[in-house]
Order: sequence, then C-alpha cells, then structure tokens
Amino acid sequence: MENTVLNEEQIVEFQEAFSLFDKDGDGCITVEELATVIRSLDQNPTEEELQDMINEVDSDGNGTIEFAEFLNLMAKKIKETDAEEELKEAFKVFDKDQNGYISANE
Repeated sequence: MENTVLNEEQIVEFQEAFSLFDKDGDGCITVEELATVIRSLDQNPTEEELQDMINEVDSDGNGTIEFAEFLNLMAKKIKETDAEEELKEAFKVFDKDQNGYISANE
C-alpha cells in the first residue's frame, strides 16, 4: 500500500469517513453501503454506476472496498489535487498581468 502522501492526521480522518460508509463495521464497504451514503447526498446512481465505483477501487477484486483500498483512493485524489495546484502556481508565474492568459509577450 502506497500512502506516502498521507500523514497520520489524514489517515485518522479517512478512518472516520470510512466508518460512516461501513455501516455494519465489518471493515468493508459493500455496494449497498456505498449506495446508502451516496443517496443520502441526493445522488441516485444506478446499480451499474455503483458497481463501477467499487471496481475502480477494489484492487483485490472481492467486490467490496477495504480500508487499505479506500486509503489508496484518497491518496491518489490528494496527489491529483496537489498536481493541479502546482500547475496553477506555475501558470501564475508566467501570467504577469494576472488576466488569466499567457500572452506571447509574457
């Protein structure tokens, strides 16, 4: 498991979030548990969409999301966010007049 981008505080936070999904406390998030949480957020995914969400994260192929798989997903999301922030900062360096565009002169 590659959690190099997560600190201890984040892992504790994600454990709490995982527990909200894992209603029966068995250490796995099932399709049904995922559906309950997502529907509570006023989303209405199909069974197929829910299964796709599970499959995207389910590295051992057992049909559920364990905490380690959940952590890997969150670490990936954080890395993506960090990369996006770096790009925005780099853009600002070249966008001297801060107009949202990089002209030939800049």
